[in-house]
Amino acid sequence: MVTVTHAELGSRKIVHVDMDAFYASVEQRDEPSLRDKPVVVAWKGKRSVVCAASYEARKYGIRSAMPAVTAARLCPEAVFVPPDFTRYKAVSEAVHEIFGRHTDSIEPLSLDEAYLDVTKNKLGLPTATLVAKAIRQQIREELNLTASAGIAPNKFLAKIASDWRKPNGQFVIQPHEVQALLLPLPVGRVPGVGKVTEARMAQVGIKTVGDIFAMMMPTLEEHFGRYGQRLYELARGIDHNPVVSDRVRKQVSAEDTFPDDLLLDQCETHIRRLVEKVWNASHHNARAAKTIGLKLKTKEFTSLTRSITPPVAPVSLEEFTKIALSLRERVGCAPDQLFRLVGVGLSNFQIDAEPVPPLFEDAAPNDQSAFLASNG
Repeated sequence: MVTVTHAELGSRKIVHVDMDAFYASVEQRDEPSLRDKPVVVAWKGKRSVVCAASYEARKYGIRSAMPAVTAARLCPEAVFVPPDFTRYKAVSEAVHEIFGRHTDSIEPLSLDEAYLDVTKNKLGLPTATLVAKAIRQQIREELNLTASAGIAPNKFLAKIASDWRKPNGQFVIQPHEVQALLLPLPVGRVPGVGKVTEARMAQVGIKTVGDIFAMMMPTLEEHFGRYGQRLYELARGIDHNPVVSDRVRKQVSAEDTFPDDLLLDQCETHIRRLVEKVWNASHHNARAAKTIGLKLKTKEFTSLTRSITPPVAPVSLEEFTKIALSLRERVGCAPDQLFRLVGVGLSNFQIDAEPVPPLFEDAAPNDQSAFLASNG
């Protein structure tokens, strides 16, 4: 078996912190009657999906991104709570304040998870394990929530490790343990390998990380293109990507999935509400967005997008609203065409200005952005 050196794995001390069932845990913390009950954070409706599920609900097989109707069928006694993203964001900011006591090298992935580079930490703790323990203890004592953590020489391994002892645990991957821990894992545990890629892998006989490890890089590149090299390295625990603080957001967007299909003219109220949500997530910082986008999904699930880059970026909510609404005129559909979803976005930010903070990292039907947090 090929031995991967410590230098190849990385010499940094990386901690991946992942809040436990974040949205559901916040709801249970703030409402005592919900504690120890199967809580599902979602709107109840035929097109709604689960934003988060408490660990009590997960025992019934309920998971994030599952249709809400399926969750209700799996657990008829589940308590459905509509999401409150403003409250979750406030709690997330409190969690990140705790991170900042230990390091300034923080890369948020969503409201509920982040990478921290603690190779040098502010408190001078001798090990990353102690840093992770201190962070988790402060989250528990100050916010009455629990978090899990993974500690490793690089980001990829740290993320794998944070799942090992969930909930409310932490796990360290030492360099000499990498291959023994990685190779038996199903490929679905590799960050970035979704259902589509997993299905493609199954077609060529790849089911575990060990199957990837056994393949030569040219073969992986033949099947997966440039991603083949990345898979080759990840199967060996190699990841040279640094923790990037203040990662520049390429866009800020929000979407609505309607309870019932609507005509284009009937979407105006939803567009106005989404415009306000996107504007509130971005207008306070100096990064003017040059491009305004409108996204629509027809009753038949066909996606349509229209965008415009005006000579001057919108400087007010009213101007942004006017431009977003005007994009409907460019859709060019039949008058009786019905739509199931509408989205609004800002993109093409000025590169010499401040980055957008991670305000909109969570998705849910009827009130969603472009991202769905893992809510581990």
